[in-house]
Amino acid sequence: MKEFERIPVTKVQRASKFIATGAKIGTNYLKHYGKKLINQEASREELHAENATDIYNSLSELKGSALKVAQMLSMDKNLLPTAYQQKFAMAQYSAPPLSYPLVVKTFQKYFGKGPEEIFDTFSKKASNAASMGQVHQATIKDKTFAVKIQYPGVGDSIKSDLAMVKPIALSMFNLNPVEYDEFIQEVETRMLEEADYELELRRSIDLSVKSRHIKNVVFPQYYPQYSSPHILTMDWLDGQPLGERLKEPLPEGVGTAIGQAMWDFYHFQMHHLKAVHADPHPGNFIITNDYKLGIIDFGCVKVIPEDFYNIYFRLLDPDTLTNTAKRDELFGQLRFTYEDDTARDKEFFKAVFTRLLELLSRPFRSREFDFSDNAYFEEMFAFGEKLTNMKELRESKKARAVRDAIYLNRTYFGLYNLLHDLKATVKTGY
Repeated sequence: MKEFERIPVTKVQRASKFIATGAKIGTNYLKHYGKKLINQEASREELHAENATDIYNSLSELKGSALKVAQMLSMDKNLLPTAYQQKFAMAQYSAPPLSYPLVVKTFQKYFGKGPEEIFDTFSKKASNAASMGQVHQATIKDKTFAVKIQYPGVGDSIKSDLAMVKPIALSMFNLNPVEYDEFIQEVETRMLEEADYELELRRSIDLSVKSRHIKNVVFPQYYPQYSSPHILTMDWLDGQPLGERLKEPLPEGVGTAIGQAMWDFYHFQMHHLKAVHADPHPGNFIITNDYKLGIIDFGCVKVIPEDFYNIYFRLLDPDTLTNTAKRDELFGQLRFTYEDDTARDKEFFKAVFTRLLELLSRPFRSREFDFSDNAYFEEMFAFGEKLTNMKELRESKKARAVRDAIYLNRTYFGLYNLLHDLKATVKTGY
């Protein structure tokens, strides 16, 4: 895989890259419409593939929050055409890495010495690379470590990068500007936290220690003495990233065992710790060689405010779908509806969110749920596609959600998809 020798870090350098990417996209559209003049059957999928490749290649060079947004969008199977999903999903754990001299430079900045002076061995090539950092393997005596190195300039460029991503996201993916602004403010907060490896170190130790009792879940130990604001060192867990391992069938019963462990892990965080690993994509989990679930990344954690918790999880009460007074109260508190909505808008958004709630809460309304059920996911994706095409949602002048719900909704959506990939039947009671 191609390695980058440098990364654009100044606003001017990064803005120039965004502008060049926009120009490439424009050229792709011109080529597409030129082909259409000659051949009416020219496929729009070819346009999507060219745009996806150009955008991904550009964001891969920029790294950081721009690539992270692409990774997040790849998890939404309703929002993006298949070409974008497939390309952007590479940002989860197989993005092009930075070259070794840049890694050495980061170590010298924080430790005053290179990695080979700290560890007995240190791999010059990254084991995997994602949107915010890349991982190298290292050893001291018989101990093997995973060393995560943050890309240069990631934290400093978050705010400006997200501002530059906005016009591309709005124009290409037909997003509601009000919803996007609400979404991106919460994303910015989480990404600023994710760029703080000292915060991640504290949270990783705290959350992993408190969750160690969960069956079939394993965590690495973390090492503050080999960590810094841009370097995080932990135990190396032998196994494969979940997404890679699932390219081959698991032994019978293993998918359900790992799925139950994942469900129990999230259940415990949500309802006991009220702080949740809010980035459930396949690159953040390892299936170990003895078929346990390894949790390897606490960079993105959503702390759940107590008052919001008490509202949000009332949606899962058994009577919420039938008790209209209770449902309407919760919908108002969560800003699905507003007091000054027209009567027509109130009825429309009540109907939309009632249907969405019925779908998303269905796993909780039985003692166990079969996440391998294709019919359920086809129903959910079909409704999601319908939502993206609803004029009322796209043109609403009000954000139809509270900010605290954004990462919890995303967490459940990602969790459901992982459980579906695992073909897991899960005991879901909470």
